[in-house]
Amino acid sequence: MAISKAEALAVAQQLDQAEQNQVQIGHVSRKFPSMGVADAYAIQRAWVSLKIASGQKPVGWKIGLTSRAMQRSAGISEPDYGQLLDNMIVHSGARLSSAAYIVPRLETELAFYINAPLEGPDCSLTDVLSSTEWVVPALELIDARIEIEDSATGERRKVLDTISDNAANAAVILGGRPVRPDSLDLARISATLSRNEVIEDSGVAAAVLGHPAQGVAWLANKIAAHGERLEAGALVLSGSFTSPLTVRAGDTFYANYGELGVISLGFD
Repeated sequence: MAISKAEALAVAQQLDQAEQNQVQIGHVSRKFPSMGVADAYAIQRAWVSLKIASGQKPVGWKIGLTSRAMQRSAGISEPDYGQLLDNMIVHSGARLSSAAYIVPRLETELAFYINAPLEGPDCSLTDVLSSTEWVVPALELIDARIEIEDSATGERRKVLDTISDNAANAAVILGGRPVRPDSLDLARISATLSRNEVIEDSGVAAAVLGHPAQGVAWLANKIAAHGERLEAGALVLSGSFTSPLTVRAGDTFYANYGELGVISLGFD
């Protein structure tokens, strides 16, 4: 580890203030140039611990950077993950305040409701499917409490910054029709994402590591190194299959998942 527990906590406190005040902080990777992935996750865990201490409750996990294109752009060879808390959960039809976020963007995903513990390091796709009660359409609202481009150097943030920033998650919007994981081919589920009645992007769930359940298996295997597992009752966002779409005040979004229904969301 390149940074101490005290340093990780200090960064976590800065991130917490940035989220509350909607004022970004500089790149953590620039402040600690020798930090590694383990240090970034240590900062993330310290921030989540602060949130839990303030009364928020952990409800699950999110997986990011699941497409090869996103991994290449981030300079990594595997996804990243963050933790979900109860105050992040929103349901279709809601209206949110864009001013509550810094640079909000939306992505289409599938969410897995786990009904039996999943534990690595040998968790497989079939393990995930057998331990999943429902799969539901979801939108992830992502944000950046760390500058995307460093104000001092102009350099873009590194994946270490995104991981430290709890993998950029801000909210999860659930909707559509829940389905059993064996009722259809999850990899073939597709969605279109519209903003103000104009389709801006579309994608298919196979873009998530070939099958969205693969993302959940990867997560279970990854967190096993920290003595953690996916507990029964956890909600897991398996990864985006559309590009992040910028949110502006006054926007209305409509995600159509075909036979799985729709999610609508507005911003003031």
